[in-house]
Amino acid sequence: MDAEVSARLSAGLDALGLSLAPAQVGALAALLAELADWNTRFNLTAIRDPLEAVNKHILDSLAVLPHLRGLAVADVGSGAGFPGLPLAIADPDRRFCLIESTGKKARFLHHVIARLELPNVEVAAVRAESCRPRQPFDCVVARALGSLAEFVRVAGHLSGQGGRLLAMKGKVPEDEIRALPAGWKALAVHPVAVPGLDAERCVVELGRVQA
Repeated sequence: MDAEVSARLSAGLDALGLSLAPAQVGALAALLAELADWNTRFNLTAIRDPLEAVNKHILDSLAVLPHLRGLAVADVGSGAGFPGLPLAIADPDRRFCLIESTGKKARFLHHVIARLELPNVEVAAVRAESCRPRQPFDCVVARALGSLAEFVRVAGHLSGQGGRLLAMKGKVPEDEIRALPAGWKALAVHPVAVPGLDAERCVVELGRVQA
């Protein structure tokens, strides 16, 4: 592991209040290394500097960890595995399904899961709106999936009764909250601080309106 990457990762985990085992920290670093390697051949993410990726991919993903609920979590539009892979590494007791329809990205996800030996992660290489899980998820997370209304449209059916949709956002999207479709409401807006990022970040927690 590059010493500078290791130092930034350790400092960021400390700032988030996360105490991970050395093997988990090593897995996060290995994820960055695999991403950098695959990015030389495939355009998986625009962020190619591993140091930048520590903050914008790993720590940004882990900032949502305190707001997860239940044991079954879906990551919609997972892309290169964010936030799902860092969350699965940090929280091995939960089960994660990474939903990603782009072939090269789904292949990367399968590769990393095997490479890092992550038994609590599976990949659904389909569009979210076409995904039909055996059981509904307790929590559905999206990091870059358009508006809140779009999130509900493509992923609302994945959430079980009493389940939650967690939208990772920048500034509080007041207009999007007001435009939520019937039957859904914002239950909370959680401010999050991502180490090394000055940009405003929040997690919007959505749930069904109870009859």
